[in-house]
Amino acid sequence: MKRIGLLSDTHGHFPEKARAFLAECDEIWHAGDIGDLETAKALASLKSLRAVYGNIDGTDIRSFYPLYQEFTCEKVKVLIIHIGGYPGKYSKEARELIGRIKPKLFISGHSHILKVMNDPKNGLLHINPGAAGKSGFHQISTIVRFIIDDENIRDLEILEIPK
Repeated sequence: MKRIGLLSDTHGHFPEKARAFLAECDEIWHAGDIGDLETAKALASLKSLRAVYGNIDGTDIRSFYPLYQEFTCEKVKVLIIHIGGYPGKYSKEARELIGRIKPKLFISGHSHILKVMNDPKNGLLHINPGAAGKSGFHQISTIVRFIIDDENIRDLEILEIPK
């Protein structure tokens, strides 16, 4: 069993209120637009960090983190990419990766809109954790926490932080 903390679109800002929420996690996953290496280091100092780069990330971030990540956590195949869309409206790249990798959990960021959706066509759960940083149109910063236990994804919780 692994408890996962999931965030995206920090844009160089790591909310102090997120520390306690993420402290209970075994791993932290970041779905891109980290913003700077200091933010990545702050997250990695808490727990093991898996991340992808986003469209605002410069060469410093891109030299440490890939465009997408595919891996297995417990018995769940996971795919993370920053610009991925959502069920029925995936980006071309996400569609191709989903078709090839066949994840059970697909994570993307970019929209700054928190979404958790089943995709019965592709047999997966899609999570976009919204935006954890201050930059953007969102009024509430969001971070997601959930458990992966064997092949089950459960106990999803959301931390909301007013901007």
